[in-house]
Amino acid sequence: MEYVSRVPRPPLDGLIDDLYYLEGAPPYARLTLPPMPAALLVVNLGAPFRIRAGTDIEAAEYADGCVVTTPTRAFEFGYPPATRSVGAHVKPWGLAPFLPMPAVELCDRPVTLEQVWGRAAVAELRDRLASAAGPHEMLTLLEQELVRRLGETAGLGLVRRTSGVIVAIGGAAAIGDLTMAAGVSSTHLAQRFKALVGVTPKRLARTYRFAATVFAIDPAGPVDWGDLAGRAGYFDQAHFGHEFRAFTGLTPTRYVEVRRRFLREHPGHAMDGWPLPAD
Repeated sequence: MEYVSRVPRPPLDGLIDDLYYLEGAPPYARLTLPPMPAALLVVNLGAPFRIRAGTDIEAAEYADGCVVTTPTRAFEFGYPPATRSVGAHVKPWGLAPFLPMPAVELCDRPVTLEQVWGRAAVAELRDRLASAAGPHEMLTLLEQELVRRLGETAGLGLVRRTSGVIVAIGGAAAIGDLTMAAGVSSTHLAQRFKALVGVTPKRLARTYRFAATVFAIDPAGPVDWGDLAGRAGYFDQAHFGHEFRAFTGLTPTRYVEVRRRFLREHPGHAMDGWPLPAD
């Protein structure tokens, strides 16, 4: 599988972690993506893919692409035998300047790119991307489109600064401390976060802490769960296990087993790191 990525230039670098190009055969037909403190924008250039946003929801097909705001639960992606797309891994607040609606309206509800930007505009963008000379030109075209669509967003500075505090302390944030640092009421802060991120600062902090803890796990070696939970600021190992199941649907030990399966069956794969085999 070919994977090309790069960090966008200013001002997009304050909103987007990286732009990427992905083409080839996915490692599994279905992949589970645990929640991350991040959003996603995909322009699909291949066969449609499917997303199921929770076990209680029917999978939906996405032909043109999709927009996913910061999730609160795991998503399942169903891939065709060969996939091809260009997209952006977006900071939690980074989609807000490109959305015509508050982010909270899309929370755990992925939408097609057409629903956000309109059919004609997306069709024209996909045509230009498909005609590009290669991945690097595609990333430049997507970057130009995003810069063109960049708009002013009320409260963006407040949300970015508060999110920076959450990141700095690994998600172990007391909401009272956040509102004091932000200099606004908890109600106002929650409203701005829901409008721009899709979730409250408390929920985003939980997701940051969970993600940081998971990335600290080395699936290739033994794991001291008690020590890991303590260093991450969880009350105890039981609290950690409850959060783990809430975010992934798996126990911590089962998660490591599934991660080891990915490493064993597809060592060094471009998609290894966060997605899990769903089959």
